[in-house]
Amino acid sequence: MRYFVWGLVVLLIILHQDFWLWEDTHLVFGFMPVTLMYHVSISIAAAVVWFLAINFCWPDELEERVIEATSEEPQE
Repeated sequence: MRYFVWGLVVLLIILHQDFWLWEDTHLVFGFMPVTLMYHVSISIAAAVVWFLAINFCWPDELEERVIEATSEEPQE
């Protein structure tokens, strides 16, 4: 899953370069420029990719170290 998420990150980096839409003057939903809608879509996709990265690629050892460190501190 880790390589899949990294692949999605690379894909987002490539798709973020939207030079093919600069001259497009069409409106989406009758009011939003297509370039702005493209960036909204890329932003939502980025949020989904980072959600996947946190849930499937985040190292569990970090949380265990924090739990151990907080349990070793003296209580006041």
